[in-house]
Amino acid sequence: MTHHIVFVDRDSLPVPVPSCAFPHRYTEYAATSREQIIAHCADADIVITNKVAFDAATLAALPQLKLLAVAATGYNHIDLAACRERGIAVANIRNYGDQTVAEHAFMLMMALMRNLPAYQRDVAAGVWQNAPQFCHFGAPIRDLQGATLGIVGSGGIGQAMAQRARAFGMTVQFAERKGETAVRDGYVAFDDFLATSDVISLHCPLNDETRNLFSQNELMAMKPGAVLVNTARGGLVDEEALVAALKFGQLGGAGFDVLSVEPPREGNPLLKARLPHLIVTPHVGWASREAMARLAAQLIGNIEAWVRGERQNRLD
Repeated sequence: MTHHIVFVDRDSLPVPVPSCAFPHRYTEYAATSREQIIAHCADADIVITNKVAFDAATLAALPQLKLLAVAATGYNHIDLAACRERGIAVANIRNYGDQTVAEHAFMLMMALMRNLPAYQRDVAAGVWQNAPQFCHFGAPIRDLQGATLGIVGSGGIGQAMAQRARAFGMTVQFAERKGETAVRDGYVAFDDFLATSDVISLHCPLNDETRNLFSQNELMAMKPGAVLVNTARGGLVDEEALVAALKFGQLGGAGFDVLSVEPPREGNPLLKARLPHLIVTPHVGWASREAMARLAAQLIGNIEAWVRGERQNRLD
């Protein structure tokens, strides 16, 4: 049997992708709009998607589809229940970016704890040149040594972040699930977690339970002056409430690599804020060349495993 593989958003993975070691025909599209999905995937039994969504109606219009190979770890854009109902296998990518995403989160944390953006702004504005002393005392600078890092999500990325933080002399704590009365060993009750963390870094999936995990109440319950880092999913935090907490002075800074809608074609509160203690990067925490090469290799490995009848990285 010759399989037809279609990659619907090839430009989302800008590294070489190995060829599958079985008879196949391969088609790729730089991008695929919602209106183009059916036409692009009409006779494909294997579809590779990074961020193109496949809902129940779309799946119903693709009766020949047998495998959705997600070129990412997140899969909230795939209707898994509909896939199970139709017998469509779904596989995702796992642990390829644990180290690189942790590095990005750590970079954001360090820059904000030492207020790097504020000092860059002051130097560019000529403030240092006019300082009465040899240095310019501006925004507060805090050490990582002795500070407490709170992590939401204890998977591969969360653990990699913890490892780096401990190496810098930080105390690390993991949050228990919000609303849970029983606290597991090695975790801290969510309310206590908010009140005692100098930095909170988010490394959990986006689902119905975690959407707006941090809204006004949670942001105001955080330790005054704390820093919030999000390299997971934009929908975890109420963005309007975050801007208000930054402007109010409740938070000492925020570093986000993700937004609730990507790309933010219609704008976003975090992009409009233009605050010196807010850093926004364009969802590139995962995108080192090394990590993307690992992703591409695992992607093809998942497809080849499915052809062999193996359940590698399966979600269905």
